[in-house]
Amino acid sequence: MPVQLQRYTPEEYLELEEKADYKSEYRDGEVVPMTGGTTNHNELSLNLAAAFKGALKRENYKVYMGDVRLWIPRYQLYTYPDVMLIQGQPVYQGKGTTTVTNPQLIAEVLSKSTQNYDQGDKFTYYRSIPELREYVLIDQAQFRVMHYVKADTSWVLTETESDTATLNLTTVPFALPFTDLYAGVDFDSPEVS
Repeated sequence: MPVQLQRYTPEEYLELEEKADYKSEYRDGEVVPMTGGTTNHNELSLNLAAAFKGALKRENYKVYMGDVRLWIPRYQLYTYPDVMLIQGQPVYQGKGTTTVTNPQLIAEVLSKSTQNYDQGDKFTYYRSIPELREYVLIDQAQFRVMHYVKADTSWVLTETESDTATLNLTTVPFALPFTDLYAGVDFDSPEVS
């Protein structure tokens, strides 16, 4: 006999999330617990966010990491991207300052359990954000970055696999060598095998 999943309203999800000991994603009525991050995942997210903070400190950008929630109304999705970059001021959903709606750039660090979702359905959801112009996927098991840039109505992919490469963004003045992005990452760690 099929198992009946409990459905939640966005308001019920937000109440649950406020009391929870762990983060969950909300997908059109379904509450999906998020997996814990690895040390490599954390190194990559922090390296990128810190580089953004340093390079853009005199520019009109806000950098947020995995604790700031993103609301995507078209798909009824609440999620926690690894890194978000917002030009100007954040546009909040609701009365608080915990959920934003207007990232210009989103970066996700890939793991075995999330890579298909991050490259597939989640990217579909992200593309519905009017302000979004760049999507960066960072592999934690090797020097490999997939960088999508919105060009008019289509998205253009540049995929780079090299320890001598540089991540060059299009919509913001930013370049980061892979050696800096991957600083502290242990490719021999059992968490990436």
